[in-house]
Amino acid sequence: MDHSRAPILDAMLEFRRRGDIVYTPPGHKQGRGADPRAIEVLGREAFLSDVLATNGLDDRTSSHGYLQQAQELMADAVHADTAFFSTCGSSLSVKTAMISVAGPGEKLLIARNIHKSVISGLLLAGIEPVWVTPVWDDELEVAHPPSLESVEKAWEEHPDAKGLLTLGPTDYGVAGPLRDIVAACHRRGKPIIIDEAWGAHLPFHEGLPTWGMDADADLCVTSVHKAGSAFEQSSVFHLKGDRVDPAVLKQREDLLATTSTSSLVYGALDGWRRQMVEHGHDLLDAALRHARALREGVNGIDGLHAWTADEMLARPGVVEFDPYHVLIEVADLGVNGYHAADWLRAEHGIGLGLTDHRHVEALITHGDDDSTVQRLVDALADLARRHEEIEKSPRVEIPSPEHLALQTVMLPREAFFGPTEEVPAVEAAGRIVAELATPYPPGVPVLVPGDLITKEAVEYLRSGVAAGMQLPDPASSSLDTIKVVARD
Repeated sequence: MDHSRAPILDAMLEFRRRGDIVYTPPGHKQGRGADPRAIEVLGREAFLSDVLATNGLDDRTSSHGYLQQAQELMADAVHADTAFFSTCGSSLSVKTAMISVAGPGEKLLIARNIHKSVISGLLLAGIEPVWVTPVWDDELEVAHPPSLESVEKAWEEHPDAKGLLTLGPTDYGVAGPLRDIVAACHRRGKPIIIDEAWGAHLPFHEGLPTWGMDADADLCVTSVHKAGSAFEQSSVFHLKGDRVDPAVLKQREDLLATTSTSSLVYGALDGWRRQMVEHGHDLLDAALRHARALREGVNGIDGLHAWTADEMLARPGVVEFDPYHVLIEVADLGVNGYHAADWLRAEHGIGLGLTDHRHVEALITHGDDDSTVQRLVDALADLARRHEEIEKSPRVEIPSPEHLALQTVMLPREAFFGPTEEVPAVEAAGRIVAELATPYPPGVPVLVPGDLITKEAVEYLRSGVAAGMQLPDPASSSLDTIKVVARD
């Protein structure tokens, strides 16, 4: 296929060249009605390119097929049979994938350390989750993707499950034995969904973890805004093989997707694919060099440690690692990742994503250069020098793995939508939780509706909040109370 083309971007340019006047949304009419103050911040180009896909970039019947062409080019570029663009982020894409494989009351094997959007899918669809235990890393105190053994065990105990939903790489950059797990599902004639939200760049460089389509996974969901060059909310889900019917997948997407899709998001996805096919390998080479330089710089600072690729690959359950994720240990400074990230933002204008009780993480991409790497190294060196200015962090009570593997005793949908009551958190152990509790980022749920609450899980969350952890889901963000299923 001719990957020098970008059908959606080309259609945008043609729309401007023709000078069409449209009598449809958006109401700003390509910026003519926009507030000049908004244009000053956002730029006139953004408004000029904000056009309806149908009856705007394309005609009423989409006869020129710009979106279809762009999706076919994307599928070809990443070795998929079909690609679907989504302008509602991978949170919607993963729900689409789930309800294309399982329906109300049906079982779906799910890695327990998945993103909160999967729980939303369970609540909406009434799917019964069968949790697959992740690999717990005692030294890092984080969960890695499930092992092949955990997946095989889940299939043996629940052969009637409709498929498996797992993840990789994780927010920490860690991937498990993907090819073996795909093979385990396919031996049983079952599809596998991979939440590869962090993996849009994986198809374009051999020095990165295995891309799901190359492992013959059935459905892969990517967030192109994470490690790619697209706008926020840019997502693509990719299909391969015939275990998931593409017509069913399209119908399920129509059920959830917006009818007011963003031409800006579509255009950015189109441009990302062309950029990667034409220049991706060199751009990703540079990104990997910058990630190595950051690790080397951090590891020259007393009191800090950036985990190297070799160190991460030596961790239990880790088969592959994405060096884009530079995980930095700050605990030896006597601070936690939450407070360190807050200090770096306030003192140096540095924004970091993933933070936990002992780490901060920097995501390095092809958008970085020597100057961005050096600025972060300098800021971290200043953190090490001035760490005593930061309030000492209270201890976060990290429970053992068995106390985080909560027992789901009620269908999540029934627990969430049924009668509930709020009880003091200290009295919640032994009750069935009716709301989510998700430390964010990274967004991995600790409490899922339908779970039997344990004292250890409550102590972990409450000690985490006291240390700076953010809990956006519960009715009580401080977790003074917890919403539980009402007793008869």
